Amino acid sequence: MKTLVTGGTGVVGTAVVRHLAAAGREVRGLARSEESASILAGLGAAPVSGDIGDPESLAKASIGCEVVYHIAGLVSFCPADPALLYEVNVEGTRNVVRAARRAGVRRLVYTSSVAALGEKPGTVGSEAVRGGRHLSHYGRSKYQAEQAAFAEAGDMEVVAVNPSSVQGGGRSAGSGGILLRAVNGDLPVMVDTPISMVDVDDCARGHLAAEQRGIPGQCYVLSGFTITTRQAVALMSDLTGREYEVRYIPARAMAALGPFANLIGRYVHAIPLCGETVRTMRFGARYDGSRAVCELGLEYRTARETFTGVLEAFRAAGLTEV
Repeated sequence: MKTLVTGGTGVVGTAVVRHLAAAGREVRGLARSEESASILAGLGAAPVSGDIGDPESLAKASIGCEVVYHIAGLVSFCPADPALLYEVNVEGTRNVVRAARRAGVRRLVYTSSVAALGEKPGTVGSEAVRGGRHLSHYGRSKYQAEQAAFAEAGDMEVVAVNPSSVQGGGRSAGSGGILLRAVNGDLPVMVDTPISMVDVDDCARGHLAAEQRGIPGQCYVLSGFTITTRQAVALMSDLTGREYEVRYIPARAMAALGPFANLIGRYVHAIPLCGETVRTMRFGARYDGSRAVCELGLEYRTARETFTGVLEAFRAAGLTEV
């Protein structure tokens, strides 16, 4: 079965390509550069030149494929140019879905995000929630991209997955970067807030399960566990045998920071700081990934198992000596 994967060199895409190749699938990987092509080839995929912003290249890449995994997208908080998020995530998704449908692709799995759900701040997000209360341009762009994917599907089967914060595979950006800094004792101050996470391999297996058993037109949250930053540091301390001196700021205190977030963000570069990220830290992120367990048969790793893998990946990549 020929399968096309966009975004196959990212954290999630890499894991999906590996799982597909391990299952004996004939995988094509959309490559924007020679470097990407080399990485894809090393993962067991056949690189095909293309870009989600180039409909003609997508049409060529999709020919003969039965399944497409559209994972490529732009993740950005506090963006200088929000329009780019909508161009890449919304219009790029529309291009991919249209090309796949015209090529006769049977099923497309779209990688959305829990940020697209739009749940009421402070509540637990799930597939049943579509409140439109997006805290960031990123979340809104992913919601619009998700809607575009379903709207452009025609008679092609489209299923969406909504991963929470993906951890593993040596990820050192976003929340993974914050975790790395915590492991290295380089983050003396943290906001005590909850965050939902999913192991990268569980996320990949959730993608394949959505292809095999997902209902067309439906979304599936992929989220293994919810943990507070305080609990996460304590777990890492247990795994490394190292004590971390961290000062925790109550999440409710972020409300007072809100009006000044953009200004402070100009001088603080450890993490993106603006109104978007302050709102996220204030309310935290809690998601329910049980539908994927019940309907897709997905099994999640525990927080300890995931963090053990994260630590091993950091060590293998030479990112920590702890």
